[in-house]
Amino acid sequence: MGINTLAFNLVRIILLGIFSACLTFILTPLWTNILYKYRLGKHIREDKDTPIFMSLHQKKEGTPTMGGVLIWGGVLIVTFLFFFLAKFFNGFWGKLNFVSRSQTWLPLAAMTGAAFVGLIDDLMGVFRIGPKGGGLRMRDKIIVYILIAMIGAWWFTQKLEYQTVHFPLIGDINLGVFYFLFFVFILVATTFSANETDGLDGLLAGTALVVLGCLLVVAFVKGKYELSAFLATFIGALTAFLWFNIYPARFFMGDTGAMAIGITVGVIAMLTDTSLYLPFFAFIWVIESLSVIIQKIYKKIKKKKLFLSTPIHHHFEAIGWPETKVTMRFWIISAVVGLFGLALYFLDIFVV
Repeated sequence: MGINTLAFNLVRIILLGIFSACLTFILTPLWTNILYKYRLGKHIREDKDTPIFMSLHQKKEGTPTMGGVLIWGGVLIVTFLFFFLAKFFNGFWGKLNFVSRSQTWLPLAAMTGAAFVGLIDDLMGVFRIGPKGGGLRMRDKIIVYILIAMIGAWWFTQKLEYQTVHFPLIGDINLGVFYFLFFVFILVATTFSANETDGLDGLLAGTALVVLGCLLVVAFVKGKYELSAFLATFIGALTAFLWFNIYPARFFMGDTGAMAIGITVGVIAMLTDTSLYLPFFAFIWVIESLSVIIQKIYKKIKKKKLFLSTPIHHHFEAIGWPETKVTMRFWIISAVVGLFGLALYFLDIFVV
């Protein structure tokens, strides 16, 4: 492929990212007005087992939620805008369209489906429907994650005939029938981890930018330019969202945003065969979810807590770190480990 093609695709990716960010930025006041007008605020679920969390975050009660609609909504608007422009106009507009059956249909479908499930959960929380008036319980969410993941796993194994997974510095290993289970595990893990990370203003959005940025680089290197364009659009919308979500947040992402991000990351990691690089690309997500799992196991065995509060960002809050310090330090750690993951990826494909 010539240098001109590479240069054009790079420019296209940059332009789509900027356009998505600008569009989402413009749409934000409109959506914010709706959230505030109809008082679609976050309900902090009362739980006697989490007194530290309650004391730290009770003041955020009533902050509008479902801001994540701006993220996936911005992506969908940009996607369909250029798709229809390409249908009715020739030339330049057709080159900006990135809808592709082989590269972007699955991420788009997964993102949209997860977003609407998350939106229902958010609305249940707003109107105090469900256990303790806080929407779905975590175990209920995990069941939903598994069902969505099983649909994706069926598509990958039956329609795309995927069976192999690339192990860093080792090579491709055929998992056979176990690929289905591996796929489900990856999607449930990414969605669960994204949900657990979404606990401080700007924390999930900032770390998600690192994850999506790493995946964009991988997709571009693999020549998946339509997928790269989709990721750039996602990053653009997420960047605009983060502008308003940094402390003190004007609104929260909600499950509609967290689920959309988590599922999309999982699907793209499987599409690019980089699922085993996620511990580097999404390092903070992994630490957050592990802290929750370890806490539960430790409490069951020792009958006491290992951390003051989990996910682990709440532990650092509890020992006196300001929320902004926790968030920004986690951003830095995420970026450093993510870059290490990219270095490992390039070492794997170009040297080993």
